[in-house]
Amino acid sequence: MTRYSIATIPGDGIGTEVIPVGQRAADAVAAKFGFAIDWQVFDWSCQRYAETGSMMPKDGIDRVRDHDAIYLGAVGWPGVPDHVSLWGLLIPLRRQLDQWANVRPVRLLKGVQSPLAGRSPEEIDFVVVRENVEGEYSEIGGRLYRGTDQEMAVQEAVFTRRGTDRIMDYAFQIASKRKASGYRGHVTSATKSNGIMHSMPFWDERFEAASQRHPDIATSKYHIDILTAHFVLHPDWFDVVVGSNLFGDILSDLGPAVAGSIGIAPAANINPDRTAPSMFEPVHGSAPDIAGKGIANPVAAVWTAAMMLDHLGQAEAATLLEQAIETSLVNASTRTPDLGGSATTAVAETAILDAINGRKAGT
Repeated sequence: MTRYSIATIPGDGIGTEVIPVGQRAADAVAAKFGFAIDWQVFDWSCQRYAETGSMMPKDGIDRVRDHDAIYLGAVGWPGVPDHVSLWGLLIPLRRQLDQWANVRPVRLLKGVQSPLAGRSPEEIDFVVVRENVEGEYSEIGGRLYRGTDQEMAVQEAVFTRRGTDRIMDYAFQIASKRKASGYRGHVTSATKSNGIMHSMPFWDERFEAASQRHPDIATSKYHIDILTAHFVLHPDWFDVVVGSNLFGDILSDLGPAVAGSIGIAPAANINPDRTAPSMFEPVHGSAPDIAGKGIANPVAAVWTAAMMLDHLGQAEAATLLEQAIETSLVNASTRTPDLGGSATTAVAETAILDAINGRKAGT
């Protein structure tokens, strides 16, 4: 029997509530398809930071490097500055494990109502591909004259040809695969070359070069400000959207909101070269406002687990997980409050497990 070793980091807030749901759902499909998952749980979190002064141990990267994948819940909690929690855990994992492609599907699932009037599942189905290790999220910069009226902050963005070309090629490759499955085969570039005079014209040049390398894929580009408007007004225009670290981050939060709730949004931090494990995390964050109330939506965690299984080569199991999610959402009584329902996390989980096992909800 094939066994997969998964480094599991529930993290903070609702991460500790929904990641176990994703684990149980993944175990359920694994049992059906004849493989097994060994979950090694790490307590790396803001709570650990409060107790020890670090989000993870000094050898944390080495501890997870030999696993088949990493399953992460959420990072962040009041009292710990966001730059401390992120730069102490999430960003080092992404960069030291060379997870340079962030992939975030956006899809209006059956049973979910978009806040956009009259939109159907066929009209909201695209993928945001985000450059994940450079761009605007660099460590280059600093502060001067703190506490004086001359105080200043400098933050440098870093765009390399290697980093830019590879993320664009990756986006085109996804579009090509989607085209083979009946999608449009189209890539949209997020830019801001009318206002950012060095990095964004460079981004545009590299996008043009990438489009020439992939002539079978249609393209378009929009400045980020109007692109966000088009996400709301014309979500049906998009198939694959590629953006820098910052722009991709913004768009991949807006996309799920257009599709009904950020509580359903999955994400993958991919090492396409497979020289280290990829990391899979829901988009929703730790959500301190609802943590501990038992109402967190587990869909994003389960969908994220499906992305992880697909990456590991278990495509049929991943498909079953996604189908189970949609089956569970058809019934209004099993939707959590963020989707307009009243179900608890436990009720939503039961509905997903029932769908996996072919049972009607509640039987």
